[in-house]
Amino acid sequence: MKKLICAVFMCMACATAVFALPELRFSAGAGGILGGHFTRYNLQARGPAANMSAYQTMNQFDYGLFAFFDATFVTLGLIIQTGRNNFDESVYIDGTWNPDESRSGQGWETGLGISLLGRWPFRLNERVTVFPLIGIDYIISLVQRRSDEYGLIYNRDDGLREADKDGNAFRLSDWNAFIIRVGGGVEFDLTNRIFLRSDLLYGIRLMTVWERKNLDFMRNFSGDSSPRLGGLSSGPSVRLSAGWRF
Repeated sequence: MKKLICAVFMCMACATAVFALPELRFSAGAGGILGGHFTRYNLQARGPAANMSAYQTMNQFDYGLFAFFDATFVTLGLIIQTGRNNFDESVYIDGTWNPDESRSGQGWETGLGISLLGRWPFRLNERVTVFPLIGIDYIISLVQRRSDEYGLIYNRDDGLREADKDGNAFRLSDWNAFIIRVGGGVEFDLTNRIFLRSDLLYGIRLMTVWERKNLDFMRNFSGDSSPRLGGLSSGPSVRLSAGWRF
């Protein structure tokens, strides 16, 4: 019995040490972002007017800068990020490839983002701290460009090559996106106030207005009241930064 009681108290002591409330501290800093984003979508519509299938593949390399402010349990970040991708979008109507609605080439985009991440730091020793991360980014689209089949670079919101089901030009805000982030990070103290930080995150992008408008196009063209979108748009990113504790 004494051994059991001793074991219980040891477990309680360990739990208290691990899950004790960390000290509330404030810090700020800045750094760089490197990442990738990969999209594999398929859209299906089966209606009285037509049967349609659409496929989108995109591989993108992202890089940018960010600044952050955190208060122990939460990190607020401001991001400026650009990316370059190669893409292929194919549309089949009644089993036949439709060149008028299919595209492939390269793309470029730039966005301004706001990041909100929750974190719970665990101090491993007097210099090293680790923490899990979970949160969300909201990316505001600033630039959306692509190359056409002739190699000409165009803005995707110019209305000349891409349009919605009513023939109207897309808006830049149609590419604004929410991205759910999960991951972890490690912090190394150079001094009592200066530290280096590395975050590894994986993000899953939610459906954009542009993608919902593509569903509207398939719904209108095929007569299918509920076209289906499957697949995933996601990818990893690394954030490297230096910071200062107040």
